[in-house]
Amino acid sequence: MDIRSASMTLVTPALEETRHFYETHFNARPVFDCGWYVVLRLGTTDSDVELCIMLPQDGMTTFTGGVCLNLRVSDADSVHERLHRTAGLPVEIPLEDHPWGDRGFGLKDPAGTMIYCYHPIAPDESFQRFILDD
Repeated sequence: MDIRSASMTLVTPALEETRHFYETHFNARPVFDCGWYVVLRLGTTDSDVELCIMLPQDGMTTFTGGVCLNLRVSDADSVHERLHRTAGLPVEIPLEDHPWGDRGFGLKDPAGTMIYCYHPIAPDESFQRFILDD
């Protein structure tokens, strides 16, 4: 199988609020917008990271819970400072080092999706054996 990319679609009645959240806090910009389905590109202009947001459609199966969007950033501390301290967004998972090898924190978007912002750090010795490739 030759997978070229992957994206996540958030199905939510809060499309506009969710879109605004990502545009404001994650430098997202629309690359497709037909009103009920929006594709946002996150990050810098050369990024290929995309997130889709969709209004529920008649007869469509909707999905809830169990989703966490992991965003690897260059510095979780500066992102935490900007989003929590400056913008006042509530944090669900506190900023801290984790023994498996990341420093990060989590917050929720208006659709209820957990967003985990992190940067890699050296894992504790107890997690070294779980690393499958370098």
